[in-house]
Amino acid sequence: MDLRNLPDSLSPLQRINQRRTLIESEEKVELEKLSPSSDVIGDADLKNCEQMFGVVSVPVGYAGPLSIKFSNGSVQAIGLPLATTEGALVASVNRGCKATVSGIEIQKSVHHGISRSIAFDGDINTIVQLLRSKENEWRKAAEATSGYLKILGYEIDIAKKEVFLTIRADTDEAMGMNMITIAAQAIADWAKSENKDIHCITVAGNVDSDKKPSKRTHERGRGYEVVASAVLTEDVIAEVLKSSSEKMMRTADAKLKSGSILAGALGKNLHAGNIVAALYIATGQDPAHVTEGALTDTTVEKVQGGLKLSVRCPAIIVGVRGGGTALPAQKQCLDLLLKSKSGLHPKQQLAETVAAAVLAGEISLLAAQASGALAKAHRALAR
Repeated sequence: MDLRNLPDSLSPLQRINQRRTLIESEEKVELEKLSPSSDVIGDADLKNCEQMFGVVSVPVGYAGPLSIKFSNGSVQAIGLPLATTEGALVASVNRGCKATVSGIEIQKSVHHGISRSIAFDGDINTIVQLLRSKENEWRKAAEATSGYLKILGYEIDIAKKEVFLTIRADTDEAMGMNMITIAAQAIADWAKSENKDIHCITVAGNVDSDKKPSKRTHERGRGYEVVASAVLTEDVIAEVLKSSSEKMMRTADAKLKSGSILAGALGKNLHAGNIVAALYIATGQDPAHVTEGALTDTTVEKVQGGLKLSVRCPAIIVGVRGGGTALPAQKQCLDLLLKSKSGLHPKQQLAETVAAAVLAGEISLLAAQASGALAKAHRALAR
């Protein structure tokens, strides 16, 4: 099937429909349910998906509003659009929002920047000396690729045969993986021009662990590292969460400590990936970065009058411009999420909101498991 060489006169919707017709004929299948409407696809056929022949709808539910005290002290009520096919998820997060009526506080918010690692082959000492002695030059080459990219820092790692340069950058409102990959290629080209015996093996050398779980990302952070916490009173635990602080503590100890240690888990949480994925899909983020979102650690401690629950999300990878954020439906979900202005950079507000939403989801699921209501909820809502 030739799904690329279509008449230039066709509209995006016509191109998509013609491809689908060709596939149906060749594969002898029915695909009419994938037919999109023109006001939903935007420029996806040109910018987001090659050989596009349709769309798959994902239900979007509303949870909240969630009261968040952002890192700059601003308090806002945020509505959460959650794209999911898992019954009970939205209801659970919504209950977590209700339980944190006194608010979730962002205690830490660090912008590590998006990262990319370049693997070099050649004489190790020569490569390291060049990178260190001419840092200003390769920084300039990288930043010349975009008016929005600024190098925040770098690390050099030495393996048996390779030298890895990992750069971290601020990419303004964009998530930035495309930007930093282009910048990394510029550094590789610069190194080659400086010394013909230095070879770039790849501009994606896995030290950055993009879309992969790693101990380094878990410990050092990537994108935004955010810590969010909330205090639950005994009354809220009993009336809203239908549990007790003793049961929740015991469940947390077994699940987050003992169970996670036995499994060798990098992220010790209840279901952080659920909330990260639902928000990412709804707002046009790259859903593959849920891998890093799932590195979240959840902690529970007894305090006077109740419990304090916290999440440390070491790698929230988001943007508010570019990629899927420009698609019509995703843009409206993003606008809903960012409607209340905190005064922070929009990308930072989004990252902190993701962490707060994750905590709301953790609170509700912990209570459900502690009270033995998990199976009951799924029997009622997820069949």
